[in-house]
Amino acid sequence: MDQRNRPTVEEDLRQSVRAHVDARDWTAARTSLESLLRRVPHDLPARLELVGVLLRQGLFRASANQLLQAVATPSGDAALDIQLVQRLCFSGEIVAARTCLDRIGRLANPSVPLLVAQARLRWTLGEFHAARQLMERAAMAGLDGPDQFHLHATLLQVTGDIGRAGDVLETCLRHWPGYGDAAVARSNLHTQTAASNHVDFLRGQLVRLPADETPEARFVRAQFESALFKELDDLGRHDEAWPALARSNALMSSINPYDGVGEAAVAEGLIDVAGALAPAEIRTAAAVPGPLPIFIVGMPRSGTTLLDRMLSSHSQVTSAGEINDFLRQLHWVADVPPVGVAGMLATLRRASKIDLREVGERYLAQTQWRAHGRRFYVDKLPVNIQMVPFIRRALPHAPILHMVRDPMDVCFSNFRAMFGNVSAYSYDMQALAHYHGLYRRLASEWHASLPGAMLDVPYADLVREPAIVLRNVLQHCGLEEEDACLHPERNQAPVATPSSMQVREPIHTRGLGTWRPYAHQLEPLRRWLG
Repeated sequence: MDQRNRPTVEEDLRQSVRAHVDARDWTAARTSLESLLRRVPHDLPARLELVGVLLRQGLFRASANQLLQAVATPSGDAALDIQLVQRLCFSGEIVAARTCLDRIGRLANPSVPLLVAQARLRWTLGEFHAARQLMERAAMAGLDGPDQFHLHATLLQVTGDIGRAGDVLETCLRHWPGYGDAAVARSNLHTQTAASNHVDFLRGQLVRLPADETPEARFVRAQFESALFKELDDLGRHDEAWPALARSNALMSSINPYDGVGEAAVAEGLIDVAGALAPAEIRTAAAVPGPLPIFIVGMPRSGTTLLDRMLSSHSQVTSAGEINDFLRQLHWVADVPPVGVAGMLATLRRASKIDLREVGERYLAQTQWRAHGRRFYVDKLPVNIQMVPFIRRALPHAPILHMVRDPMDVCFSNFRAMFGNVSAYSYDMQALAHYHGLYRRLASEWHASLPGAMLDVPYADLVREPAIVLRNVLQHCGLEEEDACLHPERNQAPVATPSSMQVREPIHTRGLGTWRPYAHQLEPLRRWLG
């Protein structure tokens, strides 16, 4: 053979990688990729492929270490660097992800897709103002496609520019009237009135939507039904509203069935593991230098956002929003990829070998930048109710606040929310009652086994007597009272949860008893809740 036409060693290795990956022989693929990277250590595509192979093998730490090696050397390819940032976020390496994003942000003359990709990642990290600035630049250059318009509107909304958000959504729906995300967002932007609503538009679109049964088509139909329910509910037309909600949730439940067996296994595993952990040490936040997290946990839609807004109105507190850093660091120390129920169960099986002090140290290292000079930052992720025994031991100085809301109120609030392709429990009443039962069992167990580990904050009391309840909350966190905490509507910080509009209003009691207009239809839920 002509020596000039012989494949190089690198080419041979790349062909070997392809063959092994196609054969799903992950061990051989890893060996070939490691050999290749010893020869070309700056080959980012090869390193990202190795990360994927390591995750296939269940080696979470090793995959994260490969990503950190990649951060040290700019690739010169912005699209590849975006992939790197996405992988870093998944791995819980948030500080490194921000470093890469800063580097991408210094590139000259970025394209609109690159600006949008950066904005999505800043949004993912909770850096909403930075994300909005990137989308404003993209909008000036010319947005293309409904997803880009929807992201722009979302960032305008979460940063408080409701008027412009509405204008962008109107433009989006004029061009793409069948785009469900924008229909839902527009309906949620305001309380609809008899003089201003989109009921006729939504009904017209439901007639026009394709009748095919693909999951994608059913999802869009569910979105329009959800938007129709919300607007009819605002108008007090409850008899018309309920069928739209029932249709929407039936579609979503068929797309995303609830894994009750898996969720129950996780709850049982958490209780078993918590009982075997070393005794928890509880220290007051005032005794420990900061910045420190304040965890707010509970059921979704239990009032966690309102409490977050009240606390982050304090001069020594800021909000980090809903971040999943604690769970990511628990998975890192356990060396188990964070992939749903299976990943959680695998982590629990390794619990006896998890160094929770290391989890706490890694959590602080990846999150303390979020405090922005304040003494405390609020980590408001309701599902962290599962993590209470681990948080208590990893971060014994961190206050944990548990929002408690009437079961019918909190369950109906979940049932009526359009969470998209997550929170499968929320689309079926029996599944919702089952999930709520698991939540109640965990909360009861933590109170019994870890007395004083978390402070219950009743939602009804918080909205009826905010000054009294908040005084107790602030004392629990080691904070002095400040009048600003009683006026969350003055809080200018971004808010990115489904209740973002309500929490920009003064504290009110309208969230109490919202299920009652639908008491007849919700009777099965009431019975299942016991």
